Amino acid sequence: QVQLVESGGDLVQPGGSLRLSCAASGFTFSTYAMNWYRQAPGKERELVAAISHSGRSTKYADSVKGRFTISRDNVRNTVFLQMNSLKPEDTAVYVCNRGNYAAIGSSSGYWGQGTQVTVSS
Repeated sequence: QVQLVESGGDLVQPGGSLRLSCAASGFTFSTYAMNWYRQAPGKERELVAAISHSGRSTKYADSVKGRFTISRDNVRNTVFLQMNSLKPEDTAVYVCNRGNYAAIGSSSGYWGQGTQVTVSS
């Protein structure tokens, strides 16, 4: 079955960096786009970044452009989210999601359990 397991969340000071990982199994990873979402308390779930099956195409929320980078390793079946210049408003549970197609622009019903990122001094 499809499994998505996130890791890398932590408490970090404003201006700091974190690298999240999502290890995927149970499907042919290299043929699907992948997404990172986040959900903060009292807010709707937000698409943070997406990457196509090959990694050649990426998409970011305006709020993280220039600070976050999504990447993937199709040998290790892992998608990453490098987060720099973190702000308190980045505090949320970050969740990995598999797309429905190779290209970005869709999300499926397959979600990880999430990893908590807290940005605070």
